Amino acid sequence: MKKINLFWRTFSFLLLLFASCKNEVKQNDEVLAMETSTADEETVKPKRQLSQEFKDYWYAGKAEISSYELTQARYGEFRKGSAVLIYVTEPFLSKKQVKADGHNPDNVQVLKLNSTKNYLTGIYPYSIMNSSFYPVYDNHHAVKVSFSSQEWCGHVYAQINNKDDFEITSHSYFETEADENFNLKKHVLENEIWNKIRINPNGLPTGKIKMIPSLEYIRLSHKKLKAYNAEVSLNSNEKTTTYSITYPELQRDINITFSSKFPHEITNWTETFSSGFGAKAKIMTTTAKKINTIKSPYWQENKNSSLHLRDSLGL
Repeated sequence: MKKINLFWRTFSFLLLLFASCKNEVKQNDEVLAMETSTADEETVKPKRQLSQEFKDYWYAGKAEISSYELTQARYGEFRKGSAVLIYVTEPFLSKKQVKADGHNPDNVQVLKLNSTKNYLTGIYPYSIMNSSFYPVYDNHHAVKVSFSSQEWCGHVYAQINNKDDFEITSHSYFETEADENFNLKKHVLENEIWNKIRINPNGLPTGKIKMIPSLEYIRLSHKKLKAYNAEVSLNSNEKTTTYSITYPELQRDINITFSSKFPHEITNWTETFSSGFGAKAKIMTTTAKKINTIKSPYWQENKNSSLHLRDSLGL
């Protein structure tokens, strides 16, 4: 009898252990399925290896500054002005969404682009700035994008923070836009394309995709910020490569031309879209052609004796 009781106790224990292990496997499978189903549309890829050529150019303690002659379409007329692209590498804190002040294991190395435009619309000036922070390892979306526009009617600010979703903050002096906070699912950002060109142009998305237009275009045209259908292509020859974006719904085309060889400097770009409002709107093309490029630690060049550097940029 004792042997029989011992057998049943042992059998019951093994049965309970098997059920527990089976349940644990089931729970693990459920957790994995949940993690897979709730994952956003951004896949963090393995870090792209940085070449020595890339390190020598972008980690020399200087920014790259390129000036452009700008012909901007605004309110149905062409406006003469200038554009500047400022590229520089820096450490970025993803959690705080700011430039890191020091060494931190959570720092993300980014290639930052500050792009500016300045032009006149009649008596009053426009001053526009876009900032995009893109990981140098080219393994996920920009960690942050921001935009601001100042003119005599008022100023506008918008920002995209890369969290679980794209978190959008926008402020405007227009009543219908006012203060907005909302989320978007992750898709390719037009703003980040300008960084990716400089890091890995061969990895640019092509074909028919969903793309979120630039914050500048969305705010100045008063369109809804969302992902639109886009047709994108990459055309190269020995000297130059052109990346083309077409938004059929927006009737908008962008062509960015850059050097085929490293460091892939952007030589010119065009943007075709409907300029003006109502019956006076017409399709026009903004153009930008490079004047010059310099390398400089511009944050140190803040004395009057450094003013001559603007002359070298044609500004």
